[in-house]
Amino acid sequence: MQHEEKAARVVAVSRSPRHHFSKQVQSSIRLLVDYGVEGDAHAGVTVQHRSRVRRDPTQPNLRQVHLIAAELYDELRGGGFDVRSG
Repeated sequence: MQHEEKAARVVAVSRSPRHHFSKQVQSSIRLLVDYGVEGDAHAGVTVQHRSRVRRDPTQPNLRQVHLIAAELYDELRGGGFDVRSG
C-alpha cells in the first residue's frame, strides 16, 4: 500500500478561556501533550464540555483540539452563511 504525501496549511488557530461558541483567533497557540490548547476552556485531562461534564466528569477528554477543514467554511459561505475562523 502506498501513501500519498500531501502538505497541509493552518489557516487560523483559536482559543478562549471561557466556554463560548466562537473563540478569538490567535497569532499562535501552545499545544500541550494529553492536555490540549494551553489557556483554552476545553483543555484538560478529563472532559471540559459542559454537557459531558454533567453526564460524567471523569470521562477522558477526547476533544482537546478541533481540526476543521477550510473546505467546510467555503461550502457554508457558498450556502449564504457568514462564517469565519474562530
